[in-house]
Amino acid sequence: MNGDWLLRGRDGRLSVYQSSGDAVLCRAESAPGGPWTGPRKVGGEQKLHPVPALGQGADGYTHLVSWRPTGKGESGLVHSTHFRAHLAALDWSPVGHPDKKGDRTGQPAVAVDAQGRAHVFVRNKGGGVSMLTQKEKGGWEPWRDLGGKGVQDGLAAVTGESGRVELYAAGPEGLPYWRQEAPGAQPVLQETLKAPVRPGTLYALATSAASTTLYYTGTDGELCAWRPGGKPVTLLTAAGHGPVSAVRCDLDGHDCTLLAQRSAAGRVAFAAYPTELESAGAWWTESGPRLTVDARVSLTTDEDGRVVAATLSPSIGQLLLTRRKPEPGLALEAWRTV
Repeated sequence: MNGDWLLRGRDGRLSVYQSSGDAVLCRAESAPGGPWTGPRKVGGEQKLHPVPALGQGADGYTHLVSWRPTGKGESGLVHSTHFRAHLAALDWSPVGHPDKKGDRTGQPAVAVDAQGRAHVFVRNKGGGVSMLTQKEKGGWEPWRDLGGKGVQDGLAAVTGESGRVELYAAGPEGLPYWRQEAPGAQPVLQETLKAPVRPGTLYALATSAASTTLYYTGTDGELCAWRPGGKPVTLLTAAGHGPVSAVRCDLDGHDCTLLAQRSAAGRVAFAAYPTELESAGAWWTESGPRLTVDARVSLTTDEDGRVVAATLSPSIGQLLLTRRKPEPGLALEAWRTV
């Protein structure tokens, strides 16, 4: 999945989305903090290609986008909205192709603005980024070409606290960054950070009223944090490969950012620091059992503000979950199979 796949709905229930064969499955709590339901297929019987994308709006609704086969060597993008995790999602609806027709061009990414409109980003055949925006009262605007060159898979779309959508990408020239200058406007390329980046390691998080922070791993293996308009800061050596997951949370009365990543040793590594104060330093602490190589980690907070972490191992279908204990510090409950 591209995007956060452990989410909290507007009713406080947690849900998990996973790609399974030619479908997307969802599991959810039967009530906040309660037992979990079994997996249910999202969006009907439409067959999908792997690696769908997710985005969640301030209204708690989840937007999903995926490629579907439309013919020999041909694919198109489809969209679904899931209003409540314990209810059926809308059926997959075709939304087109960035080049009008052709095969898959890259992994999509989704962000949802303050008005609840989904913004879909995907590479086009020219190596740049194309965007599709949902209309506020239904339907979609035309595809727009945002530019870019040699853009790699693993786009990171994020909505700032202002409700405006932003996009980060990686390419041969570094990290291009696009931002909406007004609600509903086309994101504009603001700057490109000249930095060597490992492909597939981008993760973006809203960290203040004015800023979003991009986390990425450099080619030297160091995990860096960058806020556009400033210089990147090296946080610590990446615990493993792939992107981190991050969440803002209250730790003993302090606004902190918690990072998680599958470590090279196969366990989940956590690191926390005061939000936007990278100079305070951070260090990894490992937790839980050894995971499969394909395991991914996701973070959120529950309706009580407690951190929740989940790991998903697609190769063995294993979902593990833990929460922060209701006590000072960052002590976690024992990991349990869901």
